[in-house]
Amino acid sequence: MNIDVSLVSRLISGQFPQWVDLSIEPVKFGGWDNRTFRLGESMSVRLPSAEAYSGQVLKEQRWLPLMAGYLPLAIPIPLALGNPADGYPWHWSIYKWLEGENARVECIADLPRFARNLARFLAALQQVDPEGGPPPGPHNFFRGGPLTTYNTETREAIAALQGRLDSRAVTAVWETALKATCCDQAVWLHGDLSADNLLVNKGRLSAVIDFGCSGIGDPACDLTIAWTLFSGESRAAFRATLPVDDASWARGRGWALWKGLITYAEHIDRNPLEAQKAKLVIDEVLADYRLAP
Repeated sequence: MNIDVSLVSRLISGQFPQWVDLSIEPVKFGGWDNRTFRLGESMSVRLPSAEAYSGQVLKEQRWLPLMAGYLPLAIPIPLALGNPADGYPWHWSIYKWLEGENARVECIADLPRFARNLARFLAALQQVDPEGGPPPGPHNFFRGGPLTTYNTETREAIAALQGRLDSRAVTAVWETALKATCCDQAVWLHGDLSADNLLVNKGRLSAVIDFGCSGIGDPACDLTIAWTLFSGESRAAFRATLPVDDASWARGRGWALWKGLITYAEHIDRNPLEAQKAKLVIDEVLADYRLAP
């Protein structure tokens, strides 16, 4: 779907005329699931890019305002709910604009401190009352559910990458993750805790964004950031601050491995840069697994 400034302008004009004179600019890194635009100086417009993501809008509208007061970092605050119109078939949102840039190691002043602050955020998120929250399902691609959901996909990726990585080692990591016992208590999870969904302002973690994959379940999927952004001292700081048990850490490794494997298999022969980034994650997971007691 062609989601551009013209469409956003028509939607704003038809539904929120009080903001019709504000500038509209596309956000360069607006995400895959949604297209994001800056509205004036203090707001953003976020529109799902496909039907698979459309159910996330009402979920964020309902739950983010309730969560915000319990969390130690800023999160997106919905200001208005847009309706389908002008050829755009789904609900969409207007949020308060959050300053910051997407997290990258080079823009973070103190990575271990950053890791500890993120761990404290996750700990607080897990303490928010889960009553009535959405369990794992299509709305969040089963984040918070069992890893067995992605067992077939993971093993197909391992088979496709035969000879290009240590198949025996990655299979051992995956099978260890599958066997790691999950606690019965379901808590709030972010579901897509990538560097692109963390904002940095003046070198420090300032906000966590994009709760489209949030839900109630096993929060091990939120540990993937330990291998996609952190390493060494920062990974140790993250784990020590959260904290998590060995079984949860093993499941977290499984989530990181699944995403790394399918990304590597998809890009290895056509996008060397993306393939290299995925392989680095796989290597970090394997190295961490070898250090496990």
